[in-house]
Amino acid sequence: MISYKKVERKDFIVLATLAKRLWHCAFDNLIGPSQTDYMIEKFQSKPAFERQTDSEYYTYYFIEFNGKKVGYTALANRPNEERLFLSKLYLAPEVQGKGIAVKTLEFIKDKAKKLNKQAVYLTVNKGNARAILVYEKFGFKRVDSVVTDIGNGFVMDDYIYQLNV
Repeated sequence: MISYKKVERKDFIVLATLAKRLWHCAFDNLIGPSQTDYMIEKFQSKPAFERQTDSEYYTYYFIEFNGKKVGYTALANRPNEERLFLSKLYLAPEVQGKGIAVKTLEFIKDKAKKLNKQAVYLTVNKGNARAILVYEKFGFKRVDSVVTDIGNGFVMDDYIYQLNV
């Protein structure tokens, strides 16, 4: 059974702990542990969650499978934007391949429809072949690529994908 629970401020420490584990699983081999640590602190820490939810229109959801937190997703519903930004979607390695990503993408697509958005868009690391395959299989189309300087000598080298809803 898959369910989604909105993350409340009191849960940000739990979310940060989960994020740290999942990001190291997802990115250490792609970008290296030092950039992963830097990005966790910058984007996936309690202060980052507070900033994102307070002033950047983010909502986080725990992804639960059989009652256990196995991942999370984050959506940014920016005003005056016709698209919903899928900022994060991470699953524990032990539950990958069980259809949870597809169910979560359906959940996100439904959110976009309810918010009267025309599309969902995301960025994905160009080297993250597994995630790219999941997004493309679900119907996302590559619309652009971007290299973003995130400081400390690091960049994010991403594709931008979009799904019209």
